[in-house]
Amino acid sequence: MKRRVRITDTTLRDAHQSLWATRMRTEDMLPIIGKMDEVGYNAMEVWGGATFDVCMRYLNEDPWERLRLLNSYIRKTPLQMLLRGQNVVGYKHYPDDVVRAFVDKAAENGIDIFRIFDALNDVRNIETAMSAVKETGKHAQATVAYTVSPVHTIGHYVETAMTLRDMGADSLCIKDMAGLLTPYRAHNLVSAIKEKIDLPIELHSHYIGGMAIPTYLKGIEAGVDIVDTATASLAFGSSQPPVETMAAILRETDYDTDLNLDLLFEIDSYWERVRRQKGFPRGVTRITDMQTFSHQVPGGMISNLVSQLEKQEALDRIHDVLEEIPKVREDLGFPPLVTPTSQIVGTQAVLNILLGERYKVIPDEIKSYIKGYYGRPPAEINPEVQKRAIGDEEPITCRPADLLEPMLDNIKDEVTRYAEKEEDYLSYALFPQVGLKFLKERKKEKDIFGETEPEINREEEDMELKDIKELVQILNETDISEINLESDGTKISIRKGGKVVAQEASAVAAPAPIVEEVKSNSTAQAPAAQPKAEEKPVVDGEKIEAPMVGTFYTSPAPDAAAFVKVGDVINAGDTLCIIEAMKLMNEIEAEFKCKVVDILVEDGEPIEYGQPLFIVERV
Repeated sequence: MKRRVRITDTTLRDAHQSLWATRMRTEDMLPIIGKMDEVGYNAMEVWGGATFDVCMRYLNEDPWERLRLLNSYIRKTPLQMLLRGQNVVGYKHYPDDVVRAFVDKAAENGIDIFRIFDALNDVRNIETAMSAVKETGKHAQATVAYTVSPVHTIGHYVETAMTLRDMGADSLCIKDMAGLLTPYRAHNLVSAIKEKIDLPIELHSHYIGGMAIPTYLKGIEAGVDIVDTATASLAFGSSQPPVETMAAILRETDYDTDLNLDLLFEIDSYWERVRRQKGFPRGVTRITDMQTFSHQVPGGMISNLVSQLEKQEALDRIHDVLEEIPKVREDLGFPPLVTPTSQIVGTQAVLNILLGERYKVIPDEIKSYIKGYYGRPPAEINPEVQKRAIGDEEPITCRPADLLEPMLDNIKDEVTRYAEKEEDYLSYALFPQVGLKFLKERKKEKDIFGETEPEINREEEDMELKDIKELVQILNETDISEINLESDGTKISIRKGGKVVAQEASAVAAPAPIVEEVKSNSTAQAPAAQPKAEEKPVVDGEKIEAPMVGTFYTSPAPDAAAFVKVGDVINAGDTLCIIEAMKLMNEIEAEFKCKVVDILVEDGEPIEYGQPLFIVERV
């Protein structure tokens, strides 16, 4: 009996998150998504996961605007996102009001399918997200995060899946983020779930260890309805299997996908050009990837580890870090390595290796995890590590979000001068430092240039967005108020709006030199031959240096008081600052009682490994 297997495309989300550290820009997507929309995919995963954070943090893009644009171009294929349950698209738990508001806005802006998961398979952490999705009338796909440990048995997964069904799931996803699911175990697992649950099952895996394609095939034989793939140029390695291969394998079988291979190859030719132009890597399987069966590190986590170690100038320690990760994971009770626990475990492993001492620095997120603020660990936490991290404090046993106060109404005053729409408040709520910086920069650009919006009357769908951006840049950098072009049947009209202040070139003065007042016994002063920058006086004391590359923050939040100020006397163990590295906040503590003599770095400034941060005197 014919049973068509459906395909979900991950090219625009998980594929480039796994291979390109999530650096694909919206302008890379728009020229080809019209053709991708014609393929006949079950869905296109285009949003969520790390894309939200990276848009603001590294690409200077509004993630909400990306979603709106994609939704305006993609008219046939349902849009899917990855939602981290109570973590939303961040790395910690957020209050229920944030979760519900986020789901509402995501649905309003175009998301049709919400793939919802919790890193610990703690179903309490997806209750609110599931409920919110159901209230919007959208599709709630509940997810089981797959991993291997003494406590993660087939019985555990079946029980979790049954609970998710009872919570109202429209479909189920088995999320094999590290490519650990073997073909025969996949057959057994899917068979066991299908025996108890009559819901569509989607199988998500990564090619990393080479087992994903046979795992998909055995899963399909056992009843899997949908599998995740990516275009060939963004497949293999730590990404998903290629759609072209799966479509060819299943062709002329009872599971035929009915996808057009010629169209798939045309689409992939575009992505191969993008890959080459931008110098992005191709998915390959290396020895470190084959070791996934030992270290269990998922694809996206490996690409981020490589990126972060390169910043720390310590890429040669990647093998040491990969060996340390399973040890940290066992210490923490075998959490599945999926965001945010993958970042938590990975960052602690990196710190253990780079600092030469295990748990010398313990990020706030590790402490919160041990306290139970991420949910219930799958197994017992190492008592020695727990003692070192939180002392005698008892972990919580309730649903973590029950302890969180509503947040959105309280933060609006903090960011209202920069917010243009309701979505901006959510961006700030999820990522206060990054979100505020992005919103400030956006307002600054608009204050200078005014509102410049491209009005495009197109006869061709595949307009190159970068060409439009170049025209916008020309408009902003000159006193021209409007550009009208027509080429190859495409008409473009770009007008400058808002308040624009222009200055004559001759009226722009050169920057004034910084003049330092110098006291002298002479009544006459010789003119300075060269402008001289003001130099800070040299102060005595011991330097406290950065243990890692990252971003320096003087306070826990933009509106909070600084941890220390010059002249403060602090005790050993007191927090001096936060360094944000590898997407986690790492509190840097004083190792001895001291007086703060000088603070050498500005708030929000990027710092390098070994860079002096403070000068202190022992007390």
